[in-house]
Amino acid sequence: MKIKSFISKTIKLVLLLIIISCIGVYIYIKISPKLEINSANNLILYDSNNNVFFEGSQSKEWVSIDEISKNVINATISTEDKNFYKHHGFDFLRILKACYVNLKSGTTTQGASTITQQYAKNLFLSFDKTWKRKWDEAWYTIRIESSYSKDEILEGYLNTINYGHGQYGIYRASKYYFDKEPSELSLAEASILIGIPKSPSNYSPFINYELSKERQLTVLKCMVNNNVITEEELNNAYNEDLIFNDGKNTDNSDNLMYYQDAVINELESISTIPKSYESIKGLKIYTNLNMEAQKELDLTIKETIPTNSEIQTSVVVMNPNTGGIVALVGGKDYLKSSYNRVLNSKRQVGSTMKPYLYYAALENGFTTSSTFTSEKTTFNLEKSDSYSPRNYNDVYGNKPISMATAVAYSENIYAVKTHLFLGSDALINVARRVGIKSKLEDIPSLPLGTNEISIIEMAAGYSSFANEGYKVEPHLIEKVVDSNNNVIYENKNTKELVLNSSITFILNNMLTATYDSDYIDYNYPTAISLGPKLTHKFALKSGTTETDNWNIGYNKDVVCAVWVGYDNNKSLDKSEYKYAQNIWYNTVEKYEKGKEDIDTWYTKPKNVNVVLVDPISGKPVDESAEKKKFMYFIKGTEPSITEKAFDEKESFQKES
Repeated sequence: MKIKSFISKTIKLVLLLIIISCIGVYIYIKISPKLEINSANNLILYDSNNNVFFEGSQSKEWVSIDEISKNVINATISTEDKNFYKHHGFDFLRILKACYVNLKSGTTTQGASTITQQYAKNLFLSFDKTWKRKWDEAWYTIRIESSYSKDEILEGYLNTINYGHGQYGIYRASKYYFDKEPSELSLAEASILIGIPKSPSNYSPFINYELSKERQLTVLKCMVNNNVITEEELNNAYNEDLIFNDGKNTDNSDNLMYYQDAVINELESISTIPKSYESIKGLKIYTNLNMEAQKELDLTIKETIPTNSEIQTSVVVMNPNTGGIVALVGGKDYLKSSYNRVLNSKRQVGSTMKPYLYYAALENGFTTSSTFTSEKTTFNLEKSDSYSPRNYNDVYGNKPISMATAVAYSENIYAVKTHLFLGSDALINVARRVGIKSKLEDIPSLPLGTNEISIIEMAAGYSSFANEGYKVEPHLIEKVVDSNNNVIYENKNTKELVLNSSITFILNNMLTATYDSDYIDYNYPTAISLGPKLTHKFALKSGTTETDNWNIGYNKDVVCAVWVGYDNNKSLDKSEYKYAQNIWYNTVEKYEKGKEDIDTWYTKPKNVNVVLVDPISGKPVDESAEKKKFMYFIKGTEPSITEKAFDEKESFQKES
C-alpha cells in the first residue's frame, strides 16, 4: 500500500509541476514582446552597385489570407497538416504514428511537422539537426501558437514558404509560374504549387515535370481523403492543361539563382550571423555581383551549349585583387538542374595544374628558356615501376624545347620531367600556398591534373598569379546589415603575400604563349585560334581530360575559370572541347570591353631583364634571326648560347 501511495503522490507531483511549467511558459510568452513572424525569409540581396537582385518575403508582396485562393488553402492544409485548426502547434497523434511507421520500416521517411512547426523553421538561417535547434524550433512553435490566430499563422506560412527558383511566398510563386494573382489560381495550378515546397529541386515543374505531376496527384488525393474535393474534381484538375509563365515575368535570369544559392550557402557559414531572425528581423546582404557580367555570362552559355545537350558547365568570374566573385554559374540551366557545381563539385583539372608546377620551377632556378627534350619517354620510378605519359595526339618535337614552348603546347613530357626533377613537394607546396585545399596525391601524373579540385579553388589559386603574389579568400558577400542598419558582418578582404611578384610577372607573360603564333613549329599553341580574336592581353591555360575540359585565364583585373563536362563522367566528344574556350573568350572580352591593356596588364619589375630569344629553343638570337621573341628573365639568369637541356645527362630513359 505504501508503494502504491508513493507512486500516486509522485504522479500527482509530476503532473502539478507540468501544469505549473505550462502556466509559467504561457505567462512568460504573454508578457514577452510579440514575435514578429513576418520577418521570416526577409532577405534582401544587393549587387555591387547596391541594386536589389533578390528579395525574400517583403511586405509589399505579402498577401492576406482573404486574397489567397481557397484551392491553395485547402491543398496546403490537406497535404501538410490536416489537423491544423484542431491542434496547438504539435499533432501528437501524428507524431506517434510517424514514429511507429519509421520504426517499422527502418527509415525516416514519415514526417510529422505541423504548419506551425514548418513556419518556425523559416525563422532560422540554417537547418542543422542539433538538439538545441530542435528545442529552439519547438519553443518558437509554442510562441507562435500562443501569440497568433490560426488564420494569421497560415497566412504567414503561405507568404514565406519556398516554392523553388528563389520564389518565397505564394504571391511570387503565382506570378512566377502562372503570371496570376494568388486569388486566381485554379485547383490544378494550386495543387502543382503546393507540391513544390516538399522538395523544390525535384518537384518544380520547370525542373522535372513528370515528378511534379506525381506530386500534384499526391496533393489532390490528400484533398479527396480530407473530403475537400471529389474524385471527379481530382481527375479534372490532374488532366487540365497547364499554361506556365516560365518565369518570363521576372526581371532576372534563372541562372542568377546559382549566385543567390551560393550567397545563402556562404551566409550560413558566417559564424557571426545570428541563426534566428527574431533578433535581427531580416537581413540586407551586399554582394560582389556584377549584374552586367552575370547577364553576359548567362547569355554566352545559352548561345554556346546546345539546349538539347546533357553537357554541363560551371563558371566563376573573380576579382583577383579582393577574391570577390562577380559572376557565377553552377550549371547550364537552373530550371533543369539546380545542382550548383561551383559549390558541390570537384573535377579533374587536367593541364590547368601546370602553372603551379612552372611557378615552382621558376622559383627553383628554372627560366622560360630552360629546356627538356620533347620525346616519348618512359620514366623509371621506385620499386621497379615505370610511367609512360603521352603528349596530346602523340606529337613530339624530338628536340630540346623551352619551358615557354612547353606551356604553349601543354607538353606532358616536359611537365612530368620538371615535376620529377624538382620533386613532388615543390608543386604541392605552391598549390597549398595559393589556397588549393583538395587532396593532392604524390604521383608522377600530378602536374597533368589527375586529381579533383573545385572550380572556386582553381579560380582563387590563379588569382595569386593575377594579383602578383597574394593569396585571397574567394567570397560573394561583402557586408551584412540588419533592419536597423547595424553592420553585423563585413568582409575584410585580407591578402597574404605568398608568391614572388617578379616570378609571377614572368609566369603571366609565359602563359600568353598559349595563343601566340610565334610558337608555331612542330605543333600549334593550344589556343592559337584565339590569337587573332583577343582584343586584350590575358594569361591563359586550358586543361583537358577524357571527361573534363577547362579554360582559366586572367589579367590583373579579372580571373575567369570555366569547366565543361558531364555529371555522369561521360567522355567528351572532340567537338565539345570548344565550349569551355568559347565561354571563357566571350565572357572576358565583354567584361574588359572599353578597357586598355595599360590598365589591365603588368608592369615589368626592375629586377627583370628582356632578352631576344628563339622561342622554341629558348636560346638567345639577334635581330637577323628568322624566329625571335622578347622574353623575360630575372637579372643574372639570362640564357646563354651554350646552355644545354637538363635531361641531356640521361636523367630520364628515352622510350625505344
